[in-house]
Amino acid sequence: MAFLGIFKFLLYLLITLLLMGVLVFVHELGHYLTARACRVTIYEFAIGMGKRIGGFTSKKTGIMYSIRLFPIGGYVSMAGEDETKEGEEDDPNAFNKKNVWQRIVILVAGAGMNVLTGFLAMLVLTAGMTLSGFMLPSTTVAEFAQGAPSYVSGLELGDRIVSIDGVKVHTGYDLSYEIMFNGYKPVDVVVEREGRRVLIPDVRFPTGEEQGILLGGMDFNVLAAESSVGNVLKTSFYRGVSSIKMVFDSLGGIITGRFSLADLSGPIGMTTAVQEVATQPMAGWNILYLFAIIAMNLGVMNLLPLPALDGGRLFFRFVEVLRFGKPVNEKLEGTIHGMGMMLLLALMVIITFKDVIKLF
Repeated sequence: MAFLGIFKFLLYLLITLLLMGVLVFVHELGHYLTARACRVTIYEFAIGMGKRIGGFTSKKTGIMYSIRLFPIGGYVSMAGEDETKEGEEDDPNAFNKKNVWQRIVILVAGAGMNVLTGFLAMLVLTAGMTLSGFMLPSTTVAEFAQGAPSYVSGLELGDRIVSIDGVKVHTGYDLSYEIMFNGYKPVDVVVEREGRRVLIPDVRFPTGEEQGILLGGMDFNVLAAESSVGNVLKTSFYRGVSSIKMVFDSLGGIITGRFSLADLSGPIGMTTAVQEVATQPMAGWNILYLFAIIAMNLGVMNLLPLPALDGGRLFFRFVEVLRFGKPVNEKLEGTIHGMGMMLLLALMVIITFKDVIKLF
Protein backbone atom coordinates (compact mmCIF):
# COMPACT_ATOMS: atom_id res chain seq x y z
CA MET A 1 0.00 0.00 0.00
CA ALA A 2 2.86 2.36 0.87
CA PHE A 3 4.50 1.62 -2.49
CA LEU A 4 1.21 2.29 -4.29
CA GLY A 5 0.84 5.61 -2.44
CA ILE A 6 4.37 6.66 -3.42
CA PHE A 7 3.75 5.63 -7.02
CA LYS A 8 0.54 7.68 -7.18
CA PHE A 9 2.26 10.70 -5.65
CA LEU A 10 5.10 10.48 -8.20
CA LEU A 11 2.51 10.23 -10.98
CA TYR A 12 0.76 13.39 -9.76
CA LEU A 13 4.15 15.08 -9.35
CA LEU A 14 4.82 14.30 -13.01
CA ILE A 15 1.44 15.79 -13.98
CA THR A 16 2.21 18.91 -11.89
CA LEU A 17 5.62 19.33 -13.52
CA LEU A 18 3.98 18.92 -16.92
CA LEU A 19 1.44 21.65 -16.13
CA MET A 20 4.20 23.93 -14.80
CA GLY A 21 6.35 23.11 -17.83
CA VAL A 22 3.57 24.28 -20.16
CA LEU A 23 3.22 27.54 -18.22
CA VAL A 24 6.97 28.14 -18.14
CA PHE A 25 7.15 27.52 -21.89
CA VAL A 26 4.28 29.96 -22.51
CA HIS A 27 5.88 32.55 -20.22
CA GLU A 28 9.28 32.36 -21.90
CA LEU A 29 7.60 32.29 -25.33
CA GLY A 30 6.10 35.69 -24.51
CA HIS A 31 9.55 37.11 -23.78
CA TYR A 32 11.02 35.38 -26.83
CA LEU A 33 8.42 36.52 -29.37
CA THR A 34 8.48 40.16 -28.25
CA ALA A 35 12.29 40.16 -28.12
CA ARG A 36 12.42 38.79 -31.65
CA ALA A 37 9.87 41.41 -32.77
CA CYS A 38 12.11 44.12 -31.29
CA ARG A 39 15.17 42.54 -32.98
CA VAL A 40 16.98 41.83 -29.71
CA THR A 41 19.99 39.53 -29.90
CA ILE A 42 19.00 36.23 -28.26
CA TYR A 43 21.54 33.63 -27.15
CA GLU A 44 19.29 30.89 -25.80
CA PHE A 45 15.69 29.85 -25.20
CA ALA A 46 15.75 27.31 -22.35
CA ILE A 47 13.07 25.27 -20.61
CA GLY A 48 14.24 24.02 -17.21
CA MET A 49 17.32 24.88 -15.22
CA GLY A 50 20.71 23.29 -14.66
CA LYS A 51 22.66 21.12 -17.08
CA ARG A 52 21.60 21.12 -20.74
CA ILE A 53 20.29 17.67 -21.70
CA GLY A 54 18.96 18.33 -25.19
CA GLY A 55 18.10 20.82 -27.89
CA PHE A 56 19.59 22.36 -31.00
CA THR A 57 21.10 25.57 -32.33
CA SER A 58 19.44 27.35 -35.25
CA LYS A 59 21.86 27.75 -38.17
CA LYS A 60 19.87 30.76 -39.39
CA THR A 61 19.73 32.81 -36.17
CA GLY A 62 22.40 31.21 -33.98
CA ILE A 63 19.85 30.90 -31.15
CA MET A 64 20.27 27.84 -28.93
CA TYR A 65 17.02 26.05 -27.99
CA SER A 66 17.58 23.95 -24.86
CA ILE A 67 15.93 21.53 -22.49
CA ARG A 68 17.69 21.51 -19.13
CA LEU A 69 17.88 18.94 -16.36
CA PHE A 70 15.59 20.37 -13.68
CA PRO A 71 12.01 20.83 -15.02
CA ILE A 72 11.37 23.98 -12.97
CA GLY A 73 11.75 27.44 -14.49
CA GLY A 74 13.29 28.51 -17.75
CA TYR A 75 14.74 31.59 -19.39
CA VAL A 76 15.43 33.56 -22.54
CA SER A 77 19.06 34.71 -22.52
CA MET A 78 19.48 38.06 -24.30
CA ALA A 79 22.51 40.23 -24.98
CA GLY A 80 22.69 43.15 -22.53
CA GLU A 81 19.89 41.82 -20.36
CA ASP A 82 21.80 42.24 -17.11
CA GLU A 83 25.29 43.67 -16.83
CA THR A 84 26.91 44.28 -20.21
CA LYS A 85 29.33 41.47 -21.01
CA GLU A 86 32.43 41.56 -23.15
CA GLY A 87 31.53 41.90 -26.83
CA GLU A 88 28.05 43.30 -26.15
CA GLU A 89 29.09 46.97 -25.94
CA ASP A 90 28.91 47.40 -29.71
CA ASP A 91 25.82 45.27 -30.31
CA PRO A 92 23.04 47.66 -31.42
CA ASN A 93 20.49 44.89 -30.81
CA ALA A 94 21.42 44.26 -27.19
CA PHE A 95 18.45 44.41 -24.81
CA ASN A 96 19.83 47.45 -22.98
CA LYS A 97 20.25 49.33 -26.28
CA LYS A 98 16.53 49.18 -27.05
CA ASN A 99 14.30 52.04 -26.00
CA VAL A 100 12.74 51.76 -22.56
CA TRP A 101 9.22 51.06 -23.85
CA GLN A 102 10.42 48.12 -25.95
CA ARG A 103 12.15 46.70 -22.87
CA ILE A 104 8.97 47.17 -20.82
CA VAL A 105 6.91 45.30 -23.44
CA ILE A 106 9.42 42.42 -23.49
CA LEU A 107 9.37 42.16 -19.69
CA VAL A 108 5.57 42.29 -19.42
CA ALA A 109 5.01 39.77 -22.24
CA GLY A 110 5.90 36.69 -20.18
CA ALA A 111 3.37 37.35 -17.42
CA GLY A 112 0.88 38.57 -20.02
CA MET A 113 1.07 35.23 -21.83
CA ASN A 114 0.43 33.38 -18.55
CA VAL A 115 -2.63 35.51 -17.80
CA LEU A 116 -3.89 35.07 -21.38
CA THR A 117 -3.39 31.31 -21.03
CA GLY A 118 -5.44 31.39 -17.82
CA PHE A 119 -8.29 33.23 -19.54
CA LEU A 120 -8.22 30.78 -22.48
CA ALA A 121 -8.27 27.83 -20.07
CA MET A 122 -11.29 29.38 -18.30
CA LEU A 123 -13.03 29.78 -21.67
CA VAL A 124 -12.38 26.13 -22.62
CA LEU A 125 -13.52 25.02 -19.16
CA THR A 126 -16.74 27.08 -19.17
CA ALA A 127 -17.64 26.22 -22.76
CA GLY A 128 -16.85 22.54 -22.28
CA MET A 129 -18.90 22.22 -19.11
CA THR A 130 -21.81 24.11 -20.69
CA LEU A 131 -21.79 21.81 -23.73
CA SER A 132 -21.69 18.86 -21.32
CA GLY A 133 -24.95 19.99 -19.74
CA PHE A 134 -23.76 21.97 -16.72
CA MET A 135 -25.65 25.18 -16.02
CA LEU A 136 -24.21 28.67 -16.11
CA PRO A 137 -24.99 30.05 -12.63
CA SER A 138 -26.59 33.50 -12.41
CA THR A 139 -26.65 35.79 -9.37
CA THR A 140 -30.42 35.49 -8.86
CA VAL A 141 -31.57 33.70 -5.69
CA ALA A 142 -33.68 30.63 -6.54
CA GLU A 143 -33.98 28.67 -3.30
CA PHE A 144 -32.76 29.01 0.29
CA ALA A 145 -31.44 26.23 2.49
CA GLN A 146 -33.57 25.53 5.55
CA GLY A 147 -32.91 28.18 8.22
CA ALA A 148 -30.55 30.10 5.90
CA PRO A 149 -28.88 32.97 7.81
CA SER A 150 -28.92 35.14 4.66
CA TYR A 151 -32.73 34.78 4.43
CA VAL A 152 -33.07 35.73 8.09
CA SER A 153 -30.81 38.74 7.36
CA GLY A 154 -33.14 40.05 4.64
CA LEU A 155 -32.35 38.34 1.31
CA GLU A 156 -35.46 37.18 -0.61
CA LEU A 157 -36.30 34.79 -3.42
CA GLY A 158 -35.84 36.44 -6.80
CA ASP A 159 -33.24 38.94 -5.58
CA ARG A 160 -30.53 39.50 -8.18
CA ILE A 161 -27.38 40.10 -6.17
CA VAL A 162 -25.37 43.05 -7.51
CA SER A 163 -22.53 43.34 -4.98
CA ILE A 164 -21.11 41.73 -1.87
CA ASP A 165 -19.37 44.02 0.62
CA GLY A 166 -18.90 46.66 -2.08
CA VAL A 167 -17.51 44.24 -4.71
CA LYS A 168 -19.63 43.86 -7.85
CA VAL A 169 -20.57 40.32 -8.87
CA HIS A 170 -21.48 39.35 -12.42
CA THR A 171 -21.87 35.56 -12.39
CA GLY A 172 -22.68 32.84 -9.90
CA TYR A 173 -19.01 31.92 -9.74
CA ASP A 174 -17.74 35.28 -8.54
CA LEU A 175 -20.79 35.52 -6.25
CA SER A 176 -19.75 32.24 -4.64
CA TYR A 177 -16.14 33.41 -4.31
CA GLU A 178 -17.02 36.76 -2.70
CA ILE A 179 -19.29 35.05 -0.18
CA MET A 180 -16.55 32.51 0.58
CA PHE A 181 -13.85 35.18 0.99
CA ASN A 182 -15.84 37.92 2.77
CA GLY A 183 -18.89 36.10 4.14
CA TYR A 184 -17.18 34.90 7.31
CA LYS A 185 -18.36 38.21 8.78
CA PRO A 186 -21.57 40.26 8.27
CA VAL A 187 -21.46 42.00 4.88
CA ASP A 188 -23.52 44.62 3.07
CA VAL A 189 -25.34 43.15 0.07
CA VAL A 190 -26.89 45.19 -2.77
CA VAL A 191 -29.67 43.44 -4.70
CA GLU A 192 -31.98 44.30 -7.53
CA ARG A 193 -35.53 43.68 -6.32
CA GLU A 194 -38.68 44.49 -8.30
CA GLY A 195 -36.81 46.86 -10.60
CA ARG A 196 -34.98 48.85 -7.92
CA ARG A 197 -31.73 48.47 -6.06
CA VAL A 198 -31.92 47.69 -2.35
CA LEU A 199 -29.09 47.74 0.19
CA ILE A 200 -29.33 44.98 2.80
CA PRO A 201 -26.86 45.69 5.62
CA ASP A 202 -25.08 43.12 7.79
CA VAL A 203 -26.13 39.99 5.89
CA ARG A 204 -24.86 36.83 7.57
CA PHE A 205 -23.84 33.57 5.92
CA PRO A 206 -22.94 30.21 7.45
CA THR A 207 -19.23 29.88 8.21
CA GLY A 208 -16.71 27.09 8.41
CA GLU A 209 -12.99 26.58 8.82
CA GLU A 210 -10.61 25.23 6.22
CA GLN A 211 -6.98 24.73 7.27
CA GLY A 212 -7.60 27.11 10.15
CA ILE A 213 -9.04 29.89 7.94
CA LEU A 214 -12.61 31.06 8.57
CA LEU A 215 -14.66 31.19 5.34
CA GLY A 216 -18.24 31.99 4.40
CA GLY A 217 -20.61 29.67 2.56
CA MET A 218 -23.55 30.10 0.20
CA ASP A 219 -26.81 29.06 1.85
CA PHE A 220 -28.96 29.39 -1.28
CA ASN A 221 -29.11 28.15 -4.84
CA VAL A 222 -29.22 30.43 -7.87
CA LEU A 223 -31.11 30.35 -11.15
CA ALA A 224 -29.40 29.15 -14.32
CA ALA A 225 -28.37 31.77 -16.85
CA GLU A 226 -29.12 31.24 -20.53
CA SER A 227 -26.54 28.95 -22.16
CA SER A 228 -25.71 31.40 -24.94
CA VAL A 229 -22.35 32.19 -26.52
CA GLY A 230 -22.46 35.64 -24.95
CA ASN A 231 -23.05 34.23 -21.46
CA VAL A 232 -20.28 31.65 -21.90
CA LEU A 233 -17.84 34.44 -22.85
CA LYS A 234 -19.07 36.63 -20.00
CA THR A 235 -18.84 33.84 -17.42
CA SER A 236 -15.36 32.72 -18.49
CA PHE A 237 -14.09 36.31 -18.51
CA TYR A 238 -15.33 37.09 -15.01
CA ARG A 239 -14.07 33.73 -13.71
CA GLY A 240 -10.66 34.86 -14.93
CA VAL A 241 -11.03 38.28 -13.33
CA SER A 242 -12.12 36.65 -10.07
CA SER A 243 -9.04 34.38 -10.19
CA ILE A 244 -6.75 37.40 -10.53
CA LYS A 245 -8.57 39.12 -7.66
CA MET A 246 -8.03 35.97 -5.61
CA VAL A 247 -4.25 36.46 -5.90
CA PHE A 248 -4.44 40.03 -4.58
CA ASP A 249 -6.93 39.01 -1.88
CA SER A 250 -4.49 36.31 -0.74
CA LEU A 251 -1.58 38.74 -0.65
CA GLY A 252 -3.71 41.21 1.28
CA GLY A 253 -4.68 38.43 3.69
CA ILE A 254 -1.01 37.69 4.36
CA ILE A 255 -0.30 41.37 5.03
CA THR A 256 -3.28 41.71 7.41
CA GLY A 257 -2.51 38.45 9.16
CA ARG A 258 -5.65 36.57 8.08
CA PHE A 259 -3.41 34.15 6.18
CA SER A 260 0.13 33.13 7.08
CA LEU A 261 3.23 32.46 4.98
CA ALA A 262 2.70 28.80 5.92
CA ASP A 263 -0.26 28.84 3.52
CA LEU A 264 2.10 29.38 0.56
CA SER A 265 2.82 26.28 -1.52
CA GLY A 266 5.58 25.16 -3.86
CA PRO A 267 5.71 22.26 -6.36
CA ILE A 268 5.08 19.65 -3.64
CA GLY A 269 2.06 21.56 -2.32
CA MET A 270 0.74 21.96 -5.87
CA THR A 271 1.20 18.22 -6.40
CA THR A 272 -0.97 17.58 -3.35
CA ALA A 273 -3.61 19.95 -4.76
CA VAL A 274 -3.52 18.16 -8.14
CA GLN A 275 -3.89 14.82 -6.35
CA GLU A 276 -6.89 16.08 -4.39
CA VAL A 277 -8.78 17.47 -7.39
CA ALA A 278 -7.87 14.48 -9.57
CA THR A 279 -9.52 12.06 -7.14
CA GLN A 280 -12.78 14.05 -7.04
CA PRO A 281 -15.69 13.77 -9.49
CA MET A 282 -15.13 15.66 -12.78
CA ALA A 283 -11.35 15.26 -12.37
CA GLY A 284 -10.57 16.55 -15.88
CA TRP A 285 -12.52 19.78 -15.39
CA ASN A 286 -11.01 20.21 -11.91
CA ILE A 287 -7.45 19.90 -13.22
CA LEU A 288 -8.18 22.36 -16.02
CA TYR A 289 -9.58 24.83 -13.48
CA LEU A 290 -6.50 24.39 -11.28
CA PHE A 291 -4.29 24.93 -14.34
CA ALA A 292 -6.09 28.21 -15.05
CA ILE A 293 -5.69 29.34 -11.43
CA ILE A 294 -1.96 28.52 -11.43
CA ALA A 295 -1.52 30.36 -14.75
CA MET A 296 -3.16 33.49 -13.32
CA ASN A 297 -1.08 33.21 -10.13
CA LEU A 298 2.17 32.82 -12.04
CA GLY A 299 1.38 35.81 -14.24
CA VAL A 300 0.36 38.16 -11.42
CA MET A 301 3.10 37.10 -8.99
CA ASN A 302 5.75 37.61 -11.67
CA LEU A 303 4.70 41.25 -12.04
CA LEU A 304 5.13 42.06 -8.35
CA PRO A 305 7.93 44.64 -7.90
CA LEU A 306 10.29 42.16 -6.24
CA PRO A 307 13.98 41.80 -7.17
CA ALA A 308 14.79 39.01 -9.65
CA LEU A 309 11.16 38.82 -10.86
CA ASP A 310 9.99 40.48 -14.07
CA GLY A 311 8.13 42.98 -11.88
CA GLY A 312 11.38 43.93 -10.17
CA ARG A 313 13.03 44.54 -13.53
CA LEU A 314 9.98 46.55 -14.60
CA PHE A 315 10.35 48.68 -11.48
CA PHE A 316 13.81 49.77 -12.61
CA ARG A 317 12.51 50.49 -16.12
CA PHE A 318 9.83 52.79 -14.69
CA VAL A 319 12.47 54.48 -12.53
CA GLU A 320 14.36 55.03 -15.78
CA VAL A 321 11.26 56.65 -17.31
CA LEU A 322 10.89 58.93 -14.27
CA ARG A 323 14.56 59.90 -14.63
CA PHE A 324 13.86 61.01 -18.21
CA GLY A 325 15.65 58.07 -19.82
CA LYS A 326 18.63 57.82 -17.49
CA PRO A 327 19.01 54.13 -16.54
CA VAL A 328 19.88 52.85 -13.08
CA ASN A 329 23.50 51.73 -12.66
CA GLU A 330 23.79 48.23 -14.17
CA LYS A 331 25.98 46.85 -11.39
CA LEU A 332 23.66 48.15 -8.68
CA GLU A 333 20.59 46.68 -10.37
CA GLY A 334 22.40 43.39 -10.99
CA THR A 335 23.43 43.17 -7.33
CA ILE A 336 19.86 43.82 -6.16
CA HIS A 337 18.46 41.17 -8.49
CA GLY A 338 21.16 38.70 -7.39
CA MET A 339 20.30 39.20 -3.72
CA GLY A 340 16.60 38.90 -4.56
CA MET A 341 17.20 35.61 -6.38
CA MET A 342 19.03 34.17 -3.36
CA LEU A 343 16.16 35.19 -1.07
CA LEU A 344 13.57 33.71 -3.44
CA LEU A 345 15.53 30.43 -3.65
CA ALA A 346 15.79 30.34 0.14
CA LEU A 347 12.03 30.94 0.44
CA MET A 348 11.38 28.15 -2.10
CA VAL A 349 13.52 25.73 -0.06
CA ILE A 350 11.62 26.64 3.13
CA ILE A 351 8.23 26.25 1.42
CA THR A 352 9.25 22.91 -0.13
CA PHE A 353 10.50 21.67 3.26
CA LYS A 354 7.19 22.72 4.84
CA ASP A 355 5.19 20.96 2.09
CA VAL A 356 7.21 17.75 2.52
CA ILE A 357 6.58 17.77 6.30
CA LYS A 358 2.83 18.07 5.60
CA LEU A 359 2.97 14.78 3.67
CA PHE A 360 3.76 12.85 6.85
